[in-house]
Amino acid sequence: MEKGIVVDREAKYIGVYLPSQDKVYTGIPRKKVLKKTKIYAGDFVLGEVLDNENFAIENVEERKNLLKRPSVANVDNAIIVQAFKMPPFDSLLLDNLLVVYEYLGVEPVIVFNKVDLLDENEKKDLEKVIKIYKDAGYEVHKVSALNDEGIENLKKYLKDSISIVAGQSGVGKSSIVSKLTGKQLETKEVSRKTERGRHTTTGVRLYKFGDNSFIADTPGFSKIDALMFMDKREVPKYFREFLRYSCKFPDCMHTVEPDCEVKEAVKNKEISCSRYKNYLKIIEADLGLLSGICD
Repeated sequence: MEKGIVVDREAKYIGVYLPSQDKVYTGIPRKKVLKKTKIYAGDFVLGEVLDNENFAIENVEERKNLLKRPSVANVDNAIIVQAFKMPPFDSLLLDNLLVVYEYLGVEPVIVFNKVDLLDENEKKDLEKVIKIYKDAGYEVHKVSALNDEGIENLKKYLKDSISIVAGQSGVGKSSIVSKLTGKQLETKEVSRKTERGRHTTTGVRLYKFGDNSFIADTPGFSKIDALMFMDKREVPKYFREFLRYSCKFPDCMHTVEPDCEVKEAVKNKEISCSRYKNYLKIIEADLGLLSGICD
């Protein structure tokens, strides 16, 4: 049997890419497969070529993960795209996304797009933000999909992996995917009145770039709440910089507990106040806790 990857999943259509043929076939699942599982983009499938158009799916390999929004299996990286302006940078959205993808076992990669729009002062402000996230332990890239800045470095980083793109509408997700893959995806300009984009993506499709790299373009969104995925007591485990410290209590929430090394690290500017503030917002804690810590 040949092995392929599901690269297109919309309604009843299943598109299967076979590396041996360098071609996408229409996947036709056998009844025994349909009884066992639903098939998602990113699934690795085994089967046989029936003719020039069709591929019989005999089996679906076990998944390492399955994301529900978007519905993609076996995801290695989540590329979280932000703009510093147009639309304005949303650190709370970014921190919620980082927590969620850490929880789901997907490596987050932060990408700031539209750097060509920034003046010198804005570039300096962006560098301060980038330092916060690099110091926390995240991979961060600056790109301009308009003039190709940083695209090659991002492409090299994503080699040999399945990646998804996340972030609010209007930040240029589809433009980045277009630059990475060489395929022109539909995009909508950001409204200058609202500074928000409009959704342009339906279904789930993985686009191939390089020999063994795939990326999904996904619908945009403006809000996500980490507490929809986990209990608030789990959130501290997914702030990477918090894990460097050992508090007196193993289940410390870094709020009112005594001998909290994380709060002490915030006081000493070892942990960013902006990250700690967003953490308190995510767990719905009293922001009055910032007094005396982030003064």
